[in-house]
Amino acid sequence: MGLLTDDMKRVVEEQRLGFVATVGPEGAPNLSPKGSTMIWGDDHLVFADIRSPHTVANLLADPRVEINVVDPLLRKGYRFAGRARVLISGPTFDRLAAEYARRGVKSPIENLVLVRVEHAAPIVSPAYDTGATEDEVRSAWVERRRRQDAERG
Repeated sequence: MGLLTDDMKRVVEEQRLGFVATVGPEGAPNLSPKGSTMIWGDDHLVFADIRSPHTVANLLADPRVEINVVDPLLRKGYRFAGRARVLISGPTFDRLAAEYARRGVKSPIENLVLVRVEHAAPIVSPAYDTGATEDEVRSAWVERRRRQDAERG
């Protein structure tokens, strides 16, 4: 069994949106949302380079990466740290591109970024510090959103 647990896989597959942190050329952090994040096996995450020139350039210079995937209603998720490999062609690229096509991705994919996860840890909101349950946290955020939508008309 690999580093990624069943729950980690579930959260990534349900949410898809991963926030990818890389290191820029002058050492500055770069954070970019990737709506194409998915699991690849027991130790890898992958995302498609659809409009990610800065992320890819950063990873080509320094492959260190962290990806955070959080369920916005439950306020829980995971952080995944590892090393990325930018794929431009080859058998792995072809298999991954076919999986994205099977999942309905229509946008042109420039490259694919395969991340070998070396460390993973949970992210849990302080909303749970008071003893709140997942149902209570979810309900509070759903209600908050309902109020925001009502205010907008």
